[in-house]
Amino acid sequence: MKFASFPFNRPRRLRKTQIIRDLVQETHFSVNNLIAPLFILDGENIKQEINSMPGVFRYSLDLLMKEVGELIKLGVNNFALFPVINKALKNQTAEEALNPFGLIPQAIKTIKKSFPQAILISDIALDPFTSHGHDGLVNEFHEVVNDKTVEILCKMAVCHAEAGVDVVAPSDMMDGRISKIRGALDSGGFSDTLIMSYSAKFASSFYGPFRDALSSNLVFGDKKSYQLNPANALEAEKEIEIDALEGADMLMVKPGLSYLDIVYRAKQITKLPVIAYSVSGEYSMIKAASQNQWLNEKEVVFENMIAFRRAGASGVITYHARQIAEWLSS
Repeated sequence: MKFASFPFNRPRRLRKTQIIRDLVQETHFSVNNLIAPLFILDGENIKQEINSMPGVFRYSLDLLMKEVGELIKLGVNNFALFPVINKALKNQTAEEALNPFGLIPQAIKTIKKSFPQAILISDIALDPFTSHGHDGLVNEFHEVVNDKTVEILCKMAVCHAEAGVDVVAPSDMMDGRISKIRGALDSGGFSDTLIMSYSAKFASSFYGPFRDALSSNLVFGDKKSYQLNPANALEAEKEIEIDALEGADMLMVKPGLSYLDIVYRAKQITKLPVIAYSVSGEYSMIKAASQNQWLNEKEVVFENMIAFRRAGASGVITYHARQIAEWLSS
């Protein structure tokens, strides 16, 4: 498109006042776009602040219910649940992941009983439950085994669906798990349970505080044999296309802020909703800078949310969800 030259064309006229700027604003976000991640641990009356994530807490289920209720009053209705598993329950085969009376199934049932309108998203991966910290089973050579891991992930997804979860979110990056989980859910009578696939999950250094929150640090190796190489955009596109074909209802890009180009690419190659995960390292960097008065936290967070939406994200998983909702309601 060609535009008339100056002085006939003065783009600044559209930026003259706040009312005009609001009128022509292209991208918007609201509490409806927010997904609040929640860390759940066993016990009662426990609220532990995570050292590397100021303002983010691990909750026992009784206090988690209070937090969920307050978030819903603020307009946040979407929640991603993550378990903090006692070390004594972790082992090589992640048996606790299939416990129908475990932490996440119990949380799903309890939250749904009091807040049926809440949309609950459960993480489908084995790293919180394995003693070695990997997202799947490992063999004697310390290699993550794909197909046997997928079998357990299918059972785990059905277990959470039986508890009443709305969305299962496979974050393991195993090959073929979306189609297998979709088949397991459908065979179990849970054809309405959604799958939010971690389609483009990169082997990122931004996950450090999250692993601290879950106490799920690796005992050996790394996750580069199953998570994506940060240098590979075309490989991410392939994973996105595969998951869409295998039956995912929503696709996720993780991390979010450093991978906005991948969010944009995902929207170009699929009509499915794309979710961006603004990960723990992104949160902690902003918190540290704001606490040192190096930047304005509110302005930077709002700018980031607009960036996610501008790139094409329908929703954002963010540890700033409560603060954003409070800012928007004030």
